[in-house]
This record gives sequence, C-alpha cells and structure tokens, in this order.
Amino acid sequence: MAFDFPDDFRFADSHEYAVQDGELVRIGISAFAVDQLGDIVFVELPDVGTDLTRGKSFGSVESVKAVEEMFSPISGEVVQRNESVLASPEELQNDPHGEGWLLVVRPLQVTQIQELMDSGSYASKVAMQ
Repeated sequence: MAFDFPDDFRFADSHEYAVQDGELVRIGISAFAVDQLGDIVFVELPDVGTDLTRGKSFGSVESVKAVEEMFSPISGEVVQRNESVLASPEELQNDPHGEGWLLVVRPLQVTQIQELMDSGSYASKVAMQ
C-alpha cells in the first residue's frame, strides 16, 4: 500500500511525526503506523504541562492487534492534546496527518525537527517494510 506523507512533516524511526506550526510543533503517528496497527480502540496521552524528552515514551495506542508505545520525536512541553482523539480513537485512523494529530508541543530546541527524516526518506523506509 502506498502512502502520501506531507512534504512539511518530519518522521522518527519509530513512526511518529513532527510538523512545525509557528513556534509550536504538532506531533502524531504516521498513516503507515496507523495502517499497521489496524482498528484503534484506545489512545493514552500525557497531560498538558508534561515535559517530553526526545526518544522517550509519551503514551500508547491500543488496537485490536497490539498495544504500542509512542516515542517523542522532539523534546518540549505539551501545550495541547487532542481530546477528540482520546474520546474517539477512530479519528486517529481516519485522518492521522490531519484531525488525528496527538499533541502540540513547545519545543526546547526547534532544530531537533531537522534531525528527523523528511517525507521522502520516510516513504522509502516504509516501502521496504
């Protein structure tokens, strides 16, 4: 299956994305990861005010197949979380790169985003899986 990954998104090896929106960064999980999980039944996210550390777990997503931890692609403070995804996890499945975002973070170092894979590199990586 082929996926379209937005050009302005950056991706971690663990399939989370980060996209800069002014001074803030929106975080979610890629359409590829959502497809691999199958039917999502539960999402766990940190509270607003939580400090995230790049590469460390920030929550989990549970599907009928498995429970997978999510890892922060950047370090920063959670300033918003997507309450509608918590209430209706299927939103994550329906539009993971749009309405299915997970967190908005105030980054400690915005340069960390540039260290992630661009959409072309990520598309090549998942095409081999």
